[in-house]
Amino acid sequence: MLKKIMVAYFICSFFATVSYASSIQLHESYHPTSKVEKITDTALKLVGVPYKWGGVTQKGFDCSGLVWYVFDKNAVHLPRTADVQYRVGKAIGRGSLQQGDLVFFTTYEPGASHTGIYLGEGKFVHASSHGVMVSNLAESYWKTRYIGGRRII
Repeated sequence: MLKKIMVAYFICSFFATVSYASSIQLHESYHPTSKVEKITDTALKLVGVPYKWGGVTQKGFDCSGLVWYVFDKNAVHLPRTADVQYRVGKAIGRGSLQQGDLVFFTTYEPGASHTGIYLGEGKFVHASSHGVMVSNLAESYWKTRYIGGRRII
């Protein structure tokens, strides 16, 4: 029974993520103009790419590999790992986050061990164990593990 519940939760989460990501990506004539829009657009196009520890390509990403790849594709060079990325840019309070800011969490080890790109309205794109997806900062898992934001651009 627990297995069925977990499978149902995963399926619902997946479709909610795909639905949200497709609602953000506007029609085909949409062309992002600012650097921040280009970064978030690049990240959202990667939703669904599988998770791979140490991954930095469209074959698979880990969280900091996704952030590194997206920013690199937009001519912004960042360190490779979440803990070092957390030391770059300007510290931003949770209430001041803007589209394109990096968000950081403490997960499998103390300090910044997970990262994503803030989209606005409480949403962020990141590479989780389920692959590249959109999540909400208000979800209990992320809310309790959030440690800060950084503005790079």
